[in-house]
Amino acid sequence: MKRKSYQSMQCPIARTLECVGEWWSILILRDAMTGLTRFDQFQDSLGISPNILSRRLKGLVENGFLERRMYSESPPRMEYCLTPRGHAFGPILMCLNSFGNRYFADDGLASVLVARETGIPADLQVVDRRTGREVSWPEFVFVPGPAANEAMRSKLAFSEAVVSEGLAKTS
Repeated sequence: MKRKSYQSMQCPIARTLECVGEWWSILILRDAMTGLTRFDQFQDSLGISPNILSRRLKGLVENGFLERRMYSESPPRMEYCLTPRGHAFGPILMCLNSFGNRYFADDGLASVLVARETGIPADLQVVDRRTGREVSWPEFVFVPGPAANEAMRSKLAFSEAVVSEGLAKTS
């Protein structure tokens, strides 16, 4: 059964899922963040079949999260390194780790995010750079952007109305 493609959807979340939505892809990116670069390292870490790993690596390369680099010419061997886009995905993985520790670590914390220089554990929070306020729902909502099509505008109409109502109250 072929999975649904999100490529034609305008939603930025759907478009991101189109590139990294397979759980193997997210775990490959996690492993790349820990320093793994070679096919056999990913395979050993994940216990994934070679054909699935090949497809996921190819997809991550095609979508700009990883780049292939030759590390041996004889025999030819490739490694997979994070690109700037791959590095930019890091905070998402950090948030997933934090969420997992908070809600699914009944048996204890298996992975903790710490500051490299101090070793002090991080207490993640998503913050709006403009205001310094914590970003959380329902205080922050999605509204249509300037390029939103009719389907996106319809999907986000309720949120947009709530924001307009809030703005009218503060005026």
